[in-house]
Amino acid sequence: MPEQHLHEDVTARGHLIDSNILSNIMNGIVELDGTFEVLSLDIGRGNENPSTITMRVFGRSREHLSEILRTIHEFGVVPVHLEDVCLQPAPADGVFPEDFYSTTNLETYIRLAGQWRHVEGTEMDLGVRVDEVTQTATGVPISDVRKGDMFVVGQTGLRVVTQERAREKTEFEFMNSTVSSEKPKAQIVKQIASILREVHGDGRKTIVVAGPAIVHTGASAHLARIVRAGYVSVLFGGNAVATHDIEVALYGTSLGIDMQSGVAVPGGNEHHLRAINRIRAAGSIGDAVDRGVLTSGLMYTLVKTGTPYVLAGSIRDDGPLPDVITDVIEAQQAMRAWCREAGACIMLSTMLHSIAVGNMLPASVTTVCVDINPAAVTKLGDRGSMQTIGIVTDVGLFLQLLADELGC
Repeated sequence: MPEQHLHEDVTARGHLIDSNILSNIMNGIVELDGTFEVLSLDIGRGNENPSTITMRVFGRSREHLSEILRTIHEFGVVPVHLEDVCLQPAPADGVFPEDFYSTTNLETYIRLAGQWRHVEGTEMDLGVRVDEVTQTATGVPISDVRKGDMFVVGQTGLRVVTQERAREKTEFEFMNSTVSSEKPKAQIVKQIASILREVHGDGRKTIVVAGPAIVHTGASAHLARIVRAGYVSVLFGGNAVATHDIEVALYGTSLGIDMQSGVAVPGGNEHHLRAINRIRAAGSIGDAVDRGVLTSGLMYTLVKTGTPYVLAGSIRDDGPLPDVITDVIEAQQAMRAWCREAGACIMLSTMLHSIAVGNMLPASVTTVCVDINPAAVTKLGDRGSMQTIGIVTDVGLFLQLLADELGC
């Protein structure tokens, strides 16, 4: 018998073996200096059959045991003896009750009045607000909390659905592991094009998160081709990607470098600010297109095709452009609405923006991160976006190949 005397009996069911869920549960317990005892283990006869485990988890104290249970909870572990969730009111606007349940990006259910209820709008780092009249549950960011709202606290009455390995081998099998720089790019691009076609055909949304590198590398023209073909539902970016795209359209330079010759232009360091000034004088990017001030580029294409975009501000911004949302909470809300409808997300050479969007995406969203820097992909995974597949390559080459593959 383990030395720790406090314990909780828990169970998990699913494809525990071939999806590495069982090993993750056991590792999670051991890494937190806990112990466990397997009470029963029913292994499915084949890879199509689920397995079930019941185990007793031991901790040194109630706090230690709670920490272990919180960790293994994200792998679909639930107590054997089910109880309804515990609810407490928010003590003030913008403040969760103490010991509030912090969500993961996995599909989540709560047990309310003896029934399992689906939590709408699940993403990382939210609280679960419960309307006891309508018996509904919703993921809510801390900025949206209002005094008196009822929130789930503790771990009882909660269940998450862990992402499992696909049961069938498909042309998307590469999605089961991170893509390295050594994988064949043409095959990867072909598979991503198939995903975009499937998402588009199903009427779901595809988000593109774009950094200024797509402009500096000359790739924005290829992304514009993909936009015109209808494969982009919304573009997320910052002030920089829009500014430098407009700079190219107005002055033929990006960061003052001539896009044709690759040579710095005298006075070119001012071009991005002059581009911002021209747009501000017009009123907005859309107004600049309507007035004939802006006649080419990615932002022009977005306006002409009616494709929405969300430009989120930063303290680093010059200007910024009038379309940039400078209130970060407002920008977050604008992006969150799209993230909850997404079927796919393509992140292009923007580490910080990609991490921000990754935090708002459900784990079920097919997410591809393209960056020349492998650290961009690693950091996404470290922050919980484990569904992200990384492609380590030049974004210009990737977008050209993708546009060609899509026949744009």
